[in-house]
Amino acid sequence: MDYLHEMFSLEGKTVAITGGGGVIAGTMSEAFLKAGAKVSLWDIKMEFAETAKERLNAETGAGDRVQALEVDTTSEDSVRTALASCASELGGLDVLVNGAGGNRGKAAFVDVDVELFEEILRLNLIAGLLVPTKVIAAYWKEKSVGGAIINMASMASYVPLSGVWAYDAAKAAVMNLTMATAKEFAPDHIRVNAIAPGFFIGKQNRALLIDEATGELTQRGQDVIAHTPAGRFGEASELAGVSLFLASEKAAGFVTGVTIPVDGGYLVHNI
Repeated sequence: MDYLHEMFSLEGKTVAITGGGGVIAGTMSEAFLKAGAKVSLWDIKMEFAETAKERLNAETGAGDRVQALEVDTTSEDSVRTALASCASELGGLDVLVNGAGGNRGKAAFVDVDVELFEEILRLNLIAGLLVPTKVIAAYWKEKSVGGAIINMASMASYVPLSGVWAYDAAKAAVMNLTMATAKEFAPDHIRVNAIAPGFFIGKQNRALLIDEATGELTQRGQDVIAHTPAGRFGEASELAGVSLFLASEKAAGFVTGVTIPVDGGYLVHNI
């Protein structure tokens, strides 16, 4: 057990998670706390961050190591303010998880709402990667300290999902920029990797996959299960291990620029 503790312990480390009120962010936060880290939850709405903090305290008893902040991750000034608060209250920042993102709606390409398309790109790519990465990486470079960034990619990063055009484009870009920034930041001892979750039930996709009236799978939900060799949706807890691996300098210090699928075999489905 001493070996495992040394390999995956995050004691003395601070992790900031954007989109901190979400289901996946909650699972990752719980894992980081149990590994000894301090966690700063960044969300566009303070109520979501506070609710997540209360839930984490109930689950781990580590509420004294959790910070809740209202942060607009499309704004460099807002991110800088959050970073300053994180550094002063939690003693620095070692890991950034770019967890903000999501999708809204589904349409044929000829029916795409351009304004909504731009909004989804902004949510997943500008707020979900560009601005936080720019600000935090600049901070680490200025301080001459290393760090780790974990981006949230998707199955859509590899193969487009039907009808969600902006989400497809944004998540493909997330994987591309994960590789590009990993190369640029490597001399500064900043690692950049990504996790590509398969299909997990969350607040934003529940209605798309499960009929709220009957509790049965929708047609899209059935199609997803048919395409997933494991034959089920993922459990949020199944993202904990890969999160700890990528955050740990001991375990993944020579790992950068990769996107790791956690998908029940979705990407290797064949006929």
